Amino acid sequence: MPRFFKRSLVVVTVLFVIMNIVAAFHAYKFTHFATDIRKKTTKEEAISFSEKCKILFFGIDLPRPVNKVQPSVPFKTITLQSNKKLECWWLPTANAKGTVIVFHGYGSSKAGMLDKAYLFQQMDYNVLLPDFMGSGGSEGNQTTIGYKEAENVKTCYDYIHEKGEQNIVLFGTSMGAASILKSLHDCPLAPTRIIIECPFGSTYQTVKARFKMLHVPAFPMAGLLTFWGGMENGFNAFAHNPTTYAKSVHCPTLLLYGEKDEKVSRAEIDEIYQNLQGTKQLQTFPAAGHDNYLIQYKDLWYQTIKSLL
Repeated sequence: MPRFFKRSLVVVTVLFVIMNIVAAFHAYKFTHFATDIRKKTTKEEAISFSEKCKILFFGIDLPRPVNKVQPSVPFKTITLQSNKKLECWWLPTANAKGTVIVFHGYGSSKAGMLDKAYLFQQMDYNVLLPDFMGSGGSEGNQTTIGYKEAENVKTCYDYIHEKGEQNIVLFGTSMGAASILKSLHDCPLAPTRIIIECPFGSTYQTVKARFKMLHVPAFPMAGLLTFWGGMENGFNAFAHNPTTYAKSVHCPTLLLYGEKDEKVSRAEIDEIYQNLQGTKQLQTFPAAGHDNYLIQYKDLWYQTIKSLL
C-alpha cells in the first residue's frame, strides 16, 4: 500500500475515533442531567477559550429540572415505584368525570404543566401530574427521551386504574407524547383516549433537527450521537420511533402541533397521524413553535380538548 494511502487511513481512523469520543460525551450529557451546576454566565464573551473547548469536546452540562412552584389548588404528593421512584401531584376535582394524567416534556418537570392541569380541572377532571425519572422530585438524573419513560406512563396508568377509575385520559407534550405512544405499544393499556402534543417521529430525526437549528451538517455526528445515546442507556436509539408506536394505538387520539415547530417536522406529525389506528383528530396552531400552545392559543386549545372530552 502506498505511503500516502497508509497516512490517509491513519488520519481517517484517528478522526473517526475522535468523533466517536466526542459524540459519546455529548450523548451522555444530553441523557444525564447535572445536579451540581454552578451559576452560569449568560454572556458568551465571558466564557474563556478553555471553557469553550471543554464544551465543544465534552458537551454542556444540562441542569436537572426542578419544580420551582407548587399547585395553587388543593393537592397531595404521592410516590410511585416505577423503574425509578416517581413523585406525583394529585389534584382532585369535585364530581370528576374522570382523570387526566399529564406528562411533561424533555428538560421540564410537572410544575411546568400546572397551567394545563388547571384547565383540565375546569373541564371537571381529576389530574395526576408525575415527574418523569430524572426530573423534579423523582429519582435519578437519567432521561431517555421517552424510551424508559414509557414504563413511568404504565406505572401512573396502573395506579389510577387500580383506584377504580374507568375514564382515564393520557396527555403528553413532546417527550411525554412519545412516552405515551411507546407505552401503548409495549403494554396492554386501555385509556379512554390520548392527547399528544408535538411528538417527534424518531430519535434520529429529533437529533438531526437540533443540527438543522444550528445550521450545521447533521452527518455524521447525528448518527453517532443517536448510537451512543442508546448504547450508554441500554437500548437501540435508532429503533425508538414514535411513528412505529402509533400503529399500536387504537383508542381515540387528539394530535396537536405548532406549524412553526423547528424541532418536529410536519412530515413526522403526518406520518404519526396516518399510523394511528383509532378515531383521530389533528389540530394545528399556525404561529406556534415547539412550545406551550397556551401562550398564543389558549382558547382554541381549551375548546378543542373540551369538545373531545
